[in-house]
Amino acid sequence: MKSTDDKILLGHGSGGKLSHELITNLFAKHFSNPILEQQSDSAIVNIATNKLAYTTDSFVVDPIFFPGGNIGNLAIAGTVNDLAVSGATPRYLSVGFIIEEGFSLAKLEEIVISMAQDAKEAGVIIVTGDTKVVDKGKCDKVFINTSGIGEIDEVRVKISSGEMIKPGDKIIINGSIGDHGMSVMAARNELNIQTYIESDCACLNNLISDALQVSSKIKFMRDATRGGLGTVISELVKGSNFGIQIDEEKLTIHENVRGLCELLGFDPIYVANEGKVVMVVDKDDADNVLYSIKESPFGKEASIIGEVTNDHIGLAWLNTSVGGKRIIEMLSGQQLPRIC
Repeated sequence: MKSTDDKILLGHGSGGKLSHELITNLFAKHFSNPILEQQSDSAIVNIATNKLAYTTDSFVVDPIFFPGGNIGNLAIAGTVNDLAVSGATPRYLSVGFIIEEGFSLAKLEEIVISMAQDAKEAGVIIVTGDTKVVDKGKCDKVFINTSGIGEIDEVRVKISSGEMIKPGDKIIINGSIGDHGMSVMAARNELNIQTYIESDCACLNNLISDALQVSSKIKFMRDATRGGLGTVISELVKGSNFGIQIDEEKLTIHENVRGLCELLGFDPIYVANEGKVVMVVDKDDADNVLYSIKESPFGKEASIIGEVTNDHIGLAWLNTSVGGKRIIEMLSGQQLPRIC
């Protein structure tokens, strides 16, 4: 890249010299690996299993930089985590950029560097990608689409369905809730909020892999992103032959997150996370899984927050800190726009 004043031009998306320079001097430079360096229309990859997990996601967060991360961190973590909670081992990612004319090349490089670092730490390879440039005003700075492929063993295929869940199983989350959504909200200039909240954005595949090594009785996993913990729990219990109860006192909510939620009128259990996995684990293995999670830097605040019950079939209940009960329903409408 030339200087911090350089901007994205429409020519960067033309397929000509500027496109070639952008790909060579930025994307190929930071995402470099033997598969990507082939620069063919399709990446040719090796898969050792006969079952694949495949996912795709798009990221349009506003603002694109926030405490604890940026849109690039979200793109890698979001896709890696979607594979990992399905019981898969993430292997390969694709990355597509839609960039607004005039966007800073220096900021784009900062995003790309963070993506490369996260991918390396997660042990995944970015093997293919695409770049489009649109007229100024036709896109809000930059949007990113990622797709991911992972390998999955036959014994873990049923994790994503949760069909093995039964009463008595314990529900575990690997830490505090609401950090990401409130971090993004606090970073929005128009709100003029003077508080620091750091996003929990993180790739959880190593944490999840370690947990799967200590227990073959992890029956369900889901990352609590848009809609938060409450939506994961309500989706899980809907139409089932069991109920779920969550203890509010077991939930970790950081005080600055709780305060901002109260100020803006949000319920923390519905606020987005980008580094939290909800697990349903057989009661006999719950303590071992919890111990394993706590060994990870992303699981220090992990806890058992509830259990599957024979009561209130098809419904999820929150035992409140003041001794009451309330139904946990699916999030209705749009609570937090453009948080991922």
